[in-house]
Amino acid sequence: MQKLIALLAVALLPMLSFGQDCEQILKNCEKYFKNAKGNSQFTSDGQVYAAFLDRQTAEYNVTLYGGGTYRIVANAGSNDNYALFTVKDLNGNIIFRNSDHKNAPYSDFKVPQTIPVVIETGLDADKKFTGCVVMLIGFKKK
Repeated sequence: MQKLIALLAVALLPMLSFGQDCEQILKNCEKYFKNAKGNSQFTSDGQVYAAFLDRQTAEYNVTLYGGGTYRIVANAGSNDNYALFTVKDLNGNIIFRNSDHKNAPYSDFKVPQTIPVVIETGLDADKKFTGCVVMLIGFKKK
């Protein structure tokens, strides 16, 4: 019985640390929705896009509605430049890739007309190859 409990503890421990790790990363992301005074500039779409990655990527299908400004934020740890994200149209054409901008943790997009996109998140393998990646999408408050 003690061996079973010990085995379960060892098996569940990584899941607990994953949740704690992702929660801290989520807090890191949320700060990019605020200005220097701490006031919120962007409102979240209500989703938390999180994945535990090990040399792989995660894809999310999202619709960006016309007439707004969106901020996409991706983070994977204490350094802002661990996470990669790429925004593509449904034909696979790249609209934006943060790796072209020194792995910037966020980017703003003015969307003139509604467009469905695929957002791919991952880790910069030169900096971190396994861990939680959290992405948030917000729209600018008027």
